[in-house]
Amino acid sequence: MLRFISFGSGSSGNCYFLYTPTDGLMIDAGVGIRSLKKYFRDYGLPLTLIHHLFITHDHADHIKCVGSISHDLHLPVYATEQVHHGIDRNYCVARKVDVADRHTVEDGHTVEVGDFRVTPFSVPHDSSDNVGYMVEADGVSFCIITDAGRITDAMSSYIGRATHLVIEANHDREMLMAGPYPQHLKERIVSGTGHLSNAACGEAIAQHMGEQLRHVWLCHLSEENNHPELARKTVEATLRSYGIVAGKDLQLDVLKRTMPTGVFDLA
Repeated sequence: MLRFISFGSGSSGNCYFLYTPTDGLMIDAGVGIRSLKKYFRDYGLPLTLIHHLFITHDHADHIKCVGSISHDLHLPVYATEQVHHGIDRNYCVARKVDVADRHTVEDGHTVEVGDFRVTPFSVPHDSSDNVGYMVEADGVSFCIITDAGRITDAMSSYIGRATHLVIEANHDREMLMAGPYPQHLKERIVSGTGHLSNAACGEAIAQHMGEQLRHVWLCHLSEENNHPELARKTVEATLRSYGIVAGKDLQLDVLKRTMPTGVFDLA
C-alpha cells in the first residue's frame, strides 16, 4: 500500500511524503526538522522511514531545510545539477547538502530508489532549474507539478499518465490583479515562468488527464491571492465544462498551506 502526506504546501514551506510499509520518499524540504519530528510522531511514523529526498527547485520555500534534514537523517538528496548549484548559492539554506549526499537527476531519465521509480521532467519557472516528478510504485503513477508558469507538451504527457496528481493552483487572476502586489511581481506571477492560476490548473487537468486519473490535489495556493474554496470551485467548474464531475469521475482535494493534510491511501 502506497500512502501520501503533504506536510506543507505554500510560500511558507513545501514538503510531500510518499511511503510504503518499508520505504519512504520525500519531495522538497521547506519544513523544518523539528516540525517533521512532531508530524511523524503525530502520525505514528518513524523518521527512519524517510530514505530518499528529491528536490524540485532551489527557491527557499522548497529547500530551506534540505541540508539539515539530509544531515540529521543521513539522506541522499536528488536534484538536477543546476538546482544543486542553486542550493549552494541560496543564503536561506543555512546548512548546505554534504557533497557525499548529492545525487544528480536529469530530465526524462528514470532513477530507481528502493520501492520507487522516479522520473523528473522539466517545468518552466524562474528558478535555476525546476522539475516535476513522476513517482511509480505499487501500481500507482503519482505526478507532482508545482511552481509552473505554463503547461508544456512534455508536462501534459505526464499528466495524461498519472493515476494521482498534485498540481499547482497558485492564484485567482482577478484577486492578484486587484491586490496590493507591485506591478512587476504581478507580471512575474502571470508570466510563462511564474505560477499557474486556478483556471489554468483546471484547464490542464481537463485537457490532459487520462481515464485512469483517480485523485487530484491542488497545491501551492497563495495566501494573498487565493482561497481554498475559490481554488476548488474554479477547478470544479472548469472540469464540469468538459463533462468531468469532481467527486464522481475523480476525487479533488486542496492541500493546506502550513500544516499536514492527513494520510491518503493511493489505491
